[in-house]
This record gives sequence, C-alpha cells and structure tokens, in this order.
Amino acid sequence: MPLYKTLANALAQRIRDGDWLVGSCLPSEAALCKSFKASRHTLRHALQTLESDGLVLRRQGAPTQVISRQKVRRFTQSFNSPIDILSYPRNTYRENVVEEFIELDHSLSEMIGGAIGSSWYHIGGIRKQQDTEKVIAWTDIYILPQFASLTSDPEHSQIMVFEQIEKKYGTRIDRAEVDVYAAGAPLNTAKNIQLKSGDPCLVIVRRYFDDQDKLFEVTFTYHPENNYIYKMEFKSGSGH
Repeated sequence: MPLYKTLANALAQRIRDGDWLVGSCLPSEAALCKSFKASRHTLRHALQTLESDGLVLRRQGAPTQVISRQKVRRFTQSFNSPIDILSYPRNTYRENVVEEFIELDHSLSEMIGGAIGSSWYHIGGIRKQQDTEKVIAWTDIYILPQFASLTSDPEHSQIMVFEQIEKKYGTRIDRAEVDVYAAGAPLNTAKNIQLKSGDPCLVIVRRYFDDQDKLFEVTFTYHPENNYIYKMEFKSGSGH
C-alpha cells in the first residue's frame, strides 16, 4: 500500500476513535509530519484522500477541520446510452397530432435555445400505452429541418426521435441535458390530453447536442399527475 494511503488510514482511524472531534482542527502539518514520521508531500496526499472521503475540510491558509467521523457514501448511476435517460417502456407509442415547419420567435427562441428566426421542425404528439391506450404524456419535439422526413419512417411512432436521427442521418449525441420540474399544463397541451389548463404536470425537457456541440433536438414532455413514474437505482460506490 502506498505510504500516503497508510497514513490516510491511520489519520481516519484517529478521527473515528474520537481523538479529533467533529468541528475541531487537526494539528499543524509540521506536527503531523513529526508525529507520523512522514514527509510533507506524503501528508498532503493523505489529507487530500481524507478530504475526498468527506472526513475533513481543507482551506488555504487555515487549519484542516474535521467535518465527519464516517466516510461519505457515494452513489452512482450508470447509463449505457441516451436511451437510458428518462426514456419510456417499449410498450408505448407516440401519436403525432402536429407536424410543421416553424421559425423561432422570441418566446420559442428562449425556450429552445435556438436563434430568433432559425428554422426548426415541430412534432407534437401524444404518448400512449399500447394495450390500454392510456395517455402517458404530451410531447413537443423540435428538430433541425433536415431531419423532418423521419416522420414518414414506419418505426417513427415506436422509438425515440433521437434514435431515428442517429440511425438515419448518422448524427451522434455527444452530450445531453435533462431538466425536470413541475408546472401547470399550458392551454394547448391541456386540450390535447384532456386536462384543464393549469393542471399539475411533471415536465421533462431534453436537449441533445452533436460532437460539434450543436443543438439538434429539444423535447418538452408534459406528464399529467399520477400518470408517469420514473424510477432510478443508485449503487453505492463505497464497497459497504
């Protein structure tokens, strides 16, 4: 085991044993180096490890402060592809109600993130369950106009639009942004999925960027209250 890890473990044990209480400060670097017969470089590496583990707080020009006796448990979620990010079961489909070329006005420009006057293709559709025809959500999809023909593909209603764009046009997602918030249903959205204007919805906004960091698709999805649950599983990375 590297020397800094051995030292980090020794310091962490002293913290767990209560030799240095939460809220107190560790001895000076010089005192610790002398006590543990370690070089300053090794000590600083060890303290950095303790800070990463959430045991101490280090600030330039100030003593190192103990902030916890237990190592922070870190949780991670793994995604193999963008389809894993807030996607839908395969037993759902989208029924398009609106298909149109548009130019962004000031309001749409702020919503989508494109330039005022730029051309986009707008798809508005209802997502339903195949077996029950239950309405899950309303989605407004905005894509670059060169991708408009994908609506004529046989698989269009069954798969996510970004999947079609990757498959048909070769545009690959380099990064994606997802916003989730609660809001009242806008009037037009409410009419399309038989809600009252202002009824509570879970809104999910997805933005997809290519390898040139160019925005090529934005979706706004409105889920009526109690019609959609998204479950996530996080795995502890602490090994405990």
